[in-house]
Order: sequence, then structure tokens, then C-alpha cells
Amino acid sequence: QGGTLRLHSIGTYDNFHRYALRGVAATGSTRLYDTLMAPSEDEIDVLYPLIAEKVEYPDDYRWVIFHLNPEARFQDGQPIEAEDVIFSFNTFMEKGVPQFRRYFSGVETVEALDRHRVKYSLSSPSKELIMAIAGNTVLPQHYWEGRDFSEPLTEVPMGSGPYTISDFRIGRYLVYQRLEDYWARDLAVNRGRLNFDFVRYDYYRDENVAFEAFKAGEYDYYQENIAKNWATLYTGENFNKGYIVKEEIPHDIPQPMQAFVFNIQRPMFQDRRVRRAISYALDFEWMNKNLFYDQYRRTRSYFQNTKYEAQGLPSAEERRILQPIRSRVPPEVFDQEFQPPRTDGSGNIRPQMREALSLFREAGWEIKNRRMVNTRTGEPMEFELLLYSTSMERVAVPFQQNLERLGITMNIRVVDTTQFTNRLRERDFDLISGGYSANPYPSSDLQIIWHGDFIDSTYNTAGVQDPAVDYLVEGIVEHQEDEEALLHWGRALDRVLTWNHYVIPQWHIAKFRIAYWDKFSRPETRPKYSLGLDTWWFDRSKQGRLPGNLR
Repeated sequence: QGGTLRLHSIGTYDNFHRYALRGVAATGSTRLYDTLMAPSEDEIDVLYPLIAEKVEYPDDYRWVIFHLNPEARFQDGQPIEAEDVIFSFNTFMEKGVPQFRRYFSGVETVEALDRHRVKYSLSSPSKELIMAIAGNTVLPQHYWEGRDFSEPLTEVPMGSGPYTISDFRIGRYLVYQRLEDYWARDLAVNRGRLNFDFVRYDYYRDENVAFEAFKAGEYDYYQENIAKNWATLYTGENFNKGYIVKEEIPHDIPQPMQAFVFNIQRPMFQDRRVRRAISYALDFEWMNKNLFYDQYRRTRSYFQNTKYEAQGLPSAEERRILQPIRSRVPPEVFDQEFQPPRTDGSGNIRPQMREALSLFREAGWEIKNRRMVNTRTGEPMEFELLLYSTSMERVAVPFQQNLERLGITMNIRVVDTTQFTNRLRERDFDLISGGYSANPYPSSDLQIIWHGDFIDSTYNTAGVQDPAVDYLVEGIVEHQEDEEALLHWGRALDRVLTWNHYVIPQWHIAKFRIAYWDKFSRPETRPKYSLGLDTWWFDRSKQGRLPGNLR
């Protein structure tokens, strides 16, 4: 153990309070806090002891008792006790983000049985809710009393985790320092992890500047997301001499739905046919060949790379699940497998344009004087694509040009991360490049993302408020203990979401593309569901082989 891991972040930050309702918190601030129990990077839906050394619950999952480790301490040495756990939960419920209150509304009471035991009683049985409670952060009551939890914080907060912030310049950089007296360093869940004495984040205004800084040795590790960059930019003396390692690591990790996301609260995008028609202008096959060096696969599911991905036609059980909402979902759900529009990659997309024009006509739009206009109002179709990275612009331009051929104006606007975050929170956008995080299985977390009760959640990017989707999400929540049923409910939801065209799916890659300065070693076996960067360690013998100014 030892050494410094130097990383980067894009944009800026203005505070250290990741739970504030406004502002931009510093990257990596999860390092400051521990949770009651810790997830596994090798197993889905499994937690291990951390602050809580054991847990008890009945077969019907109506309550849970966490037994706190008597050795658990905050960073100032104060013991972590039941009252801190209760204070943390109540603070998140009263002053945290709205989606927390909604998600944990099934908790009826929280009580301290003694200094080291906390009991949560639920209004209805829910293993999933118990798992979520176990993942909650524990805050020090003695620190936060008298402070406004909803406001940004520019002093270093008191945490319960393995790192504190030892150096910073707001908006420019910050350094996390590992605490030598961290109480949980020898727990099983932390063995082989937390190997760096310091983790430093430097901020850059955009990815292009950041990458040049990486090649110059200003920080240590870079994960590439741009195919052209991977194919063309990882060259030069430092690569040739092996000072920088370029590596592809295959994986089977569930993939996010990276996509262009419609704000369906906008009147222009409330008709599914309009959204579907616009999707025909994205020529992925041409882009993959000409921009991405054939490195990507088209994303087609909200459960990509899992068994819950809907394939083929619905099973008999899926049809049974979908029957009560048949009149509320797209008819294609029942008789077609969803696939995004496909081209031959030549750039000739006339067949796709014809499909798009037919859909526009059905939805009340037509081309007049080379402009797509609404047949009722005469309003031209014009909207804005909001981005936070200039590297995405070159990908958006071919899409923009194809839309122009349909008489549609799509203005591309690139803003900084602060503006992007604020506009996302306020749903002040037409179309963004974003998406939905990976779902290894259909969990109760899908409520926050898709259920109409969570319409104000920042996770509900598209602004979906659909009783049919609500029905499917509620079914998923209800069947968390029935793995076979969950398979059918998850696939049914996937079909309804994809055929509603809330997004235009982009692409994914089934491997990590990473580069790093060759001064680290790592275990032979990588965690199943992550790269496992926090299991790497600083290797002084390798560092010694680097040029003196790059060590």
C-alpha cells in the first residue's frame, strides 16, 4: 500500500456536499462516507458487513434490525451509534432529494433498540427496501446538527469513510488522503482495496484538454469513450517505449442505455410517432464504419447484456402480464421484436427517410417549402440538442444533417457541466445526449426512474408519466422475491419502454478501453462487475523504470 493515484474530472465543482440540493459536488466524494453494508463487485444483490456487523430480519421481510459494529468510528474518533443512523435516515427523508423520500416511504418507523441496534419497520414486506436501507450512508449527528443539510458545503465535511480531503482548490483540484486509523481497514470487505495513500482529482475544461494532460504525465489513468480517439490518438514516444500501457479488457457487464433522450413533456415530442420518425435520421451503421472504427454495437435494451433483455416475441407469460394494458401500449409490443432502425452503412438512407415521412404524416406533420411543419399550426419543427462535451458534437452533426434532409432544424448547443446539470434538473431541454444507468436486474430502483409518482426525479430524464409503465414497475416491485416472475415482468417493461421511443438508442462496447502510466499492479482476477481500479496498487519497481520527470 502507498503512493498516489492521480485521476481527472471534467468541468468544475463548488462544494464538498454530495447531498446538497444545489451546486456541483466534488468528484469522488463517496470516499468520505461508509454505508451500513457494502455491495459486492462480484455478485448482484449481495451485501457484506461494514458499519453493521450483522443483520436480522423475518421471513416476510416486514422489519430489519442492523447490529452496528462497536468498533465503528467517524473520522474524528466518535463512535457510530444507533442515534446517528436514525438521524441520517430522518435527515435524508426531511431535507434530502425528493426521490429519497418517495423511495423510502415504505419505512414506517426507525427506532434505536440500544446504542448498537437499529430497527426499521416496513409498511409492507420488501426485501428490496431492506437492501436499499442497508446501502444508506451514515452521517455524524454531532457534526450536522446546526448546519443546513440542503445547502452546499465548502468546508471539508466530517465523514465515516476511509478517506478525507487533505488539500484542494475549489473548482481546480482536490486530494483525498487515506486515514491510517480508519477503523474498518481490516474488515473482510476492504481486504485488497483502498491501497492508495492519496487519490487526487484534477479538473479540466473539456476531455480534449484532459487527454493531452494525461499523455504529458499530469495524471495516471484514462478510460477512453471515443472510438476515433482510441484508434488514432494513443501514439507517441511514451506509448512506443511502454511508459503508457494501452489495453482492452473484455467484460460482460450490463450496459447503460446511452441515448439521445427526448423531453416528452415538450408538446412537439408527446407523440410517439414523431419520436420514432426522428430516430430514423440516426444512421448508426454509417457512423460505426466512418466514425467509430467498427468498435461499437447498437444498444437496443434497457437491460442490455442481461437475461432480462427482451428478445424475439413476448412469451405466453409476458403476454399475460401485458394483457391488462394492451390498449395503452404500442401494438408492436405484441407482434414485433424491437430493433432500432438499421441501414446498409453506405450513407444512403432513402428507405429510412420514407419510413420517417410516413410517420410524420400520420402524426400531423408535412414538408412545405423544404421545412417540416405542423399541418394544424404551421409551426416548423425546430429543437435543440443539449450537450456538455465538445467530443459529442462530431457524432451529432451527421444526425443533424440527416434531419435537415427531412426539413427539420436541430440546433446543437454545448454548455458546461454546471449548466447542463441545472437544465437537466429543471427539465429545461428538448433533446439531450445522456441515458439511463445499467440495470443488472429489474430492481425496485426502477420506480425512481420510470414511475409517474417520481416525475420530478432527475432520474426520470424523459419525463415519463404513463399508467402502463407504472403498472409494470409496480409489478416488478411486487415480484422482487420471485426470480422467474421477475424475468417476465422485466422483459415486458423493456418491450414497452423501447417501443415507446422515449430515447434514440446510441451504442455500447463490451470491453474497457483504458490507458495508464505503467507504475501500477493489479490482481490477476478482476471483479466480475467492475474494472476494480480500487484493487490496484502502486508498484515502486515499475515506477523506477519511468523517466525521472514522469514518476
